[in-house]
Parts: sequence; C-alpha cells; structure tokens
Amino acid sequence: MRICVFGLWHLGCVTAACVAEQFPTTACDPDSATIAGLEAGSPPVFEPGLKELLISQVAAGSLTFTAERHEAVGGADVVWVTFDTPVDDGDVADVEFVARQIRSIFPDLSEGALVLISSQVPVGFTARMEAEYQGAYPHRPVGFAYSPENLRLGTALDSFRKAQRIIVGMRRQEDRCRLEGLLTRFCSCLEWMSVESAEMTKHALNAFLANSIAFINEIASLGEFVGADAKEVERGLKSDIRIGPRAYVSAGGPFSGGTLARDVSALGELADRAEIPAPLLKAIYESNQAHKSWPRRKLRQLLGDLRGKRVAVLGLTYKPGTDTLRRSMAVELCRWLSTEGATAQAYDPMVRRLPPELSEHARLCGSILEALDGVDAVVIATEWPEFKSISYDDLRRMRGRAVIDPNRFLNASIRQAGELTYAAVGYRGGGG
Repeated sequence: MRICVFGLWHLGCVTAACVAEQFPTTACDPDSATIAGLEAGSPPVFEPGLKELLISQVAAGSLTFTAERHEAVGGADVVWVTFDTPVDDGDVADVEFVARQIRSIFPDLSEGALVLISSQVPVGFTARMEAEYQGAYPHRPVGFAYSPENLRLGTALDSFRKAQRIIVGMRRQEDRCRLEGLLTRFCSCLEWMSVESAEMTKHALNAFLANSIAFINEIASLGEFVGADAKEVERGLKSDIRIGPRAYVSAGGPFSGGTLARDVSALGELADRAEIPAPLLKAIYESNQAHKSWPRRKLRQLLGDLRGKRVAVLGLTYKPGTDTLRRSMAVELCRWLSTEGATAQAYDPMVRRLPPELSEHARLCGSILEALDGVDAVVIATEWPEFKSISYDDLRRMRGRAVIDPNRFLNASIRQAGELTYAAVGYRGGGG
C-alpha cells in the first residue's frame, strides 16, 4: 500500500513518521521551506522523539519528502490529508485553507484512490469535498473518508502508535477494507460510522472535554469563596460511578490552543445556521474566556497595584512538550502584565529568543533562578517537568512571597511553607 501524507505541520509530521514505520510513505507539503527543513532533519514544530523518528525513516528509505503534489499524489493508494487547520484569535477556523489544499490534488488522484481527511474540519466538509470532486471528475471515481486526529502535544508519537480507539467515517465497503489494512497497524479498536457521524463525534468529544474543564473551574472558583478544596470535590465526583475516575474534572487553568475552542465554536455556528437553541454550547466558550482572568485576579488580590511590580512567568509555550507560542495563556499574561505597568521575567526551556511582538512585554531569562531573582510573585504558566524541582530555597530569591500555581504542579511542601502565599485554582488556602 502506497501512502501519501499531505500537509506537514504537527499532525502531518507525526502521521508521516509513524506510518513510514509500516508502509512506504511520501510526505508532501506545498511549502518548499517546510520540505527543505524536513530534508535537513528539522521538522517545523517540536515534538519529543519526532525529529529522530523522521531521520531514521528517511535513512531506512521508507519516507521521502516533496513539495510536488503530482509526484506525491499520483499513484498513491491513500492520500492522508493532515493539514493543521488555521484558527484566528477569535477561535474561528479557516476551513477554506484546507479545502483549497484538497482541491489542488484533484487532478492528480488515481482512479480508486482514497482521500482520508484528518484535518479538523466542520461536519459536512468531507461531503462537500466529495461532491466537488465528483462534479469535476465524474469518470474517475475515488473514495473519501474522515478519521479525526487524536494526538496530544508532547506525547503525540505514543498516542498515534498506541491509540485506544480510532474513529473512522467512510462510504464504500472497499474503503473499509483498505482502511482496516492501514489503521489496524496502530489500533485494534476501530469505530466505524458514517462520515458525518465521525465529523460530529470529533466536535462532540472536544465540546464534552471543554465543558468538563469549564464546569470544574467554575465549581473551583466558587469553592475558593466558601473554603472548599477543589481536589477534594474532584475526588468526590470521581468516586461516583456515573462520572468515574478518568473524568476530565481536575480544576486548573483554562483550555487553551485552538483545538477545543475550535469545535465549541463550530457547534455554536452550526446551531445558528440550523436556528436551534444551544445555550449550553455557547456558554462553554464564555465560561472559559472568563476563567482566563483567574491568574490576573490572583495577582491583583495578592499584590494590589501592579505598577512597578516584577513577576516571574515560568513557561511560555502553550503547553509542555512543544515549542509553540501561538495562543499561549502565558504569552497573554505577559502582555497583560505589561499593560498594567508590571515587568514580566520569563523563562521557558524551549524558548531561546522572544519573537519581536513579545520582546517589548517580557524579559527572557536564561534559567529558573534568574527569572525568580527579585520578583514580587511567580506564576507557573506552563508545567515543564523541570519546574517540579523548584524548592523553597529557590523561592527565597524572590522579593515577595506570592506563588501562583493554577494546577498545583509544584512540590506539595511549597504549599505548606508558612512564609509563602500560595494560590491554586480551587485551593482552600488560596484566598477569595
């Protein structure tokens, strides 16, 4: 089976690297700079183990890169569409970007080929692409299927190779046979359904997770006011068999990045088009937006007027295990501190220099200790493992004693240090 992976950012690079372990794979992206970087052994985004795996598969002869669509798509049995769907600052997805990329390969698809879409797209998108292709090439049939990605930044290789289950939406029986041959190499549990159901399942899963996060963070904030501890409430919730121990109900920071917000927004837009009331879905986004201000409220509560204050912001990437700064809550916090007249001293193990648009809002430090030196407060913004080693003695370098640790990531002994003012989401010792 010949596989073409089309679209090479995070999803595409991980897909290409893992699929090449099992099948001859051509990885294609129209951006020649991206291809040049990959051929030089430098993927466009950091993911633990990804660079090494890509290099090893190229060396083994099972993976090649190209910017030429005809070369990659012509003769491929499966064209796996893996573009990361762009999202603007309002969490609106640029789905037309993905549509344009798919249209660009229509002339090169071989008869009987299968286009497998894993980019994050709204329900109805695959059917639209299918109809456009059939209208343009009625005498050269190809199949269309949809399988939503289920990767997690920082552990993407494992989540691809050892998926718990894979959702697959397809039309034709011959496509099912081909997809079984491909996907069972990575997971024995394939959930088969219609294309539209698979698209809606992706929306529903992300909306459910987003709802769980927004719900528990609202409960936690109310708990702070009355003196309840969110971790104890979480334990009580998870002990109920109707909720369960793996539920997404751990109080902490808001959901960030574009993935969850994109699907919540998509369902809200669908409800508007269908003229169906969906107040719950729309409230998820509003609740999460409100919770983004939690660190700011705590800083104001603990420090008062922020003018002239210095705050250590530990972590800048939008989550650990990546070098991505876009849509990072930490970056937003640095900008806000700047507007309040405070100075942000930032440190992140993956950030070697600040982009120009951020450098005016924060000073990048070379170590944890440098970032802590002389500050009035510290915020654990991204939970890199090395921050676990921060000790009480390290924190004594601070001028003040405010420690803001939304997810209770730091060592428990720091919470118990009487000289520190410790705040976490839903922590009963964290103030009002």
